[in-house]
This record gives sequence, structure tokens and C-alpha cells, in this order.
Amino acid sequence: MVEPMTDFATEIETHRRELRVHCYRMLGSFDEAEDLVQETLLRAWRGRSTYEGRASVRAWLYRIATNACLDFLDAHPRELPVLDLPSTRDSDLTPRPAVAVPWLQPFPDSLLEPDAVVVARETVELAFLAAIQHLSPRGRAALLLRDVLGWSARETAAALGTTPASVNSTVQRSRAALKEHLPARRTEWQAGEASEAERAVVARYMTALVEHDEATFAELLREDVRCSHASGAGGHSGPEPTWYSGLSTVQKAWEPAFRGDYAAPFRVLPISANGLPALATYVRVDGVFRAFGINALRISDGKVAEVITFSTAAFPAFGLAETLPTLPS
Repeated sequence: MVEPMTDFATEIETHRRELRVHCYRMLGSFDEAEDLVQETLLRAWRGRSTYEGRASVRAWLYRIATNACLDFLDAHPRELPVLDLPSTRDSDLTPRPAVAVPWLQPFPDSLLEPDAVVVARETVELAFLAAIQHLSPRGRAALLLRDVLGWSARETAAALGTTPASVNSTVQRSRAALKEHLPARRTEWQAGEASEAERAVVARYMTALVEHDEATFAELLREDVRCSHASGAGGHSGPEPTWYSGLSTVQKAWEPAFRGDYAAPFRVLPISANGLPALATYVRVDGVFRAFGINALRISDGKVAEVITFSTAAFPAFGLAETLPTLPS
């Protein structure tokens, strides 16, 4: 009996990565997704005797994961904050900045399934993740099972304990609601493999931060650049997320980082999150470089179009240290 149980444990473990991504889409939080994928595997192990083999192990695990997430959301209801956002006719801007979802965390690209990176990239992009959080938990689950995983209405209904007709109705409403919260020109926010030119922009951006080169920093930003800060991210200590847009506004907001009493030495490490180039920033405090935040960058037309800043809570997911040694002068 030991060998079959060992084989079963090994089989379900092979699906951990993709189940983590599914839970992340459901919850928007990397930390919560980690907990829920562990709960999924635990539920699967405890209920292994009920697996009848009529569906693949993978489909069975997705069903368990989806319901584990729904149970979690039922037990931990949450609401999006009401932000006083200016109206805009610019369809390039997401109606709500990603950080307007307080629980949204970045996802390390290194943890995506290698064979599924291209397929998964759009559905782990921050704009998509922020938009889908506006759906009800069951609406979100139905949409993900139907449109992301490609399940039939019948399969989705079986997973959610409802009828195909109800699933079709829910998915139709969810698609309409999702469209309201996504940028109109989706090709401009979809993440993709960074080109050599985009990597060069990121490299110059990093250098500008480290060298406190305010002129180069401004040169790398689009006129309609937007920056957003999650609560507690990048030195932002307010209880609510903040966002601002426009080159002059961003320059003014970032001015203390380049000069004056608040300017301090930076160290920056390149990473990749949610299909976007990103930076882990450290600032020197009392002689030690301490974690400061994660900046995800959206590059458009050779310039930085958006900077989304997350708190240091995401550092462990990326295998980042809380402090870095001071480099010799």
C-alpha cells in the first residue's frame, strides 16, 4: 500500500505550480495563493479515496482548488476601496490602477510553468488581475474555468455545483463586467517577452535611480506616465493606495528621491513579475541597504508608461533578501 500512496502524492505534487497560478488568479494575493494551494493538496490527499478516475487528476485538483478558494473568500469577505479617480477619455489607461486592489501582490515569473508562460502571461498581467477582482467570487471562478482553462459549461457546472445554464449566464455577466475594468486597447497592456530595446530602457532606468540622475529619469518617462503605490509600498505609509499621472506630476513626486534631505543611496536588482520587467529596490538606512519596494514597469514606445509599486511583503516570494551588503567604495 505504501507505493500507491507515494505515487499519488507525487502525482498531485506535480500540479503545484499551475494550481498556485489558478489560486492566485482567484485571490489576487501570492501569499494567500500559497496557502490555498497547500490546502488544495491537503484536501486532495485526505479525499484520495473519493477520486473515481472519471476525470483527470489535474481536473479533479482544479475543482478542489476552486472550491477551496471560494470557501476562503466566503470566510474572508473583502471590498474594494472607493477611490476618487479623475475621469479620462484616454483608453490607454486602466479605469482603476492595479494597486486600487489592496490585496493584489506581484507574481514571480520564475514560478510560472515554463511550457505555459505564453498562454498564462495575459491572465497573470496586473491589469487582468486587478480587473477580475471586481467580479463576485463565483463569477470569477466560472470565468476562469470557462475562459482561461477552457472547460465546458457542463464541466464548470459540476465543479461549482450548479447547472450549465447557470454557468453560461454567470460567465456572460462576468465577461461584460470584466470588460468595464480592462483597458480598451488590450494590445497595449498585454505583457510579452521584453525586447532588446525594452531591456535597454529598464537598464537606463535602473542606472538613473542608482546615480540619482534626475534628467535621465525624466527622459525615460512618457508624457502620460502613471505611477501607483500600494499601501505601505515604496515609502508610502498611508492607509489607502495612491496614484498619480503626468510627467510633471511624477517628477515632482519623485524629486525627494533624487535630491534634498530625503535622497539616499539606492541599490536596484532586476526581476520579472507578471510578465513585466520589474525592479527590487533597496535604500541605505544606517549604513545598510534595506528592502524598499518592488516596481513593475510597463514599457510603451520606448519609454516607461507605468510604474506600479508594491511593498516589501512580496520580497520572500522572489527569493529576495531583506538587506544587502554595502558595496565597497
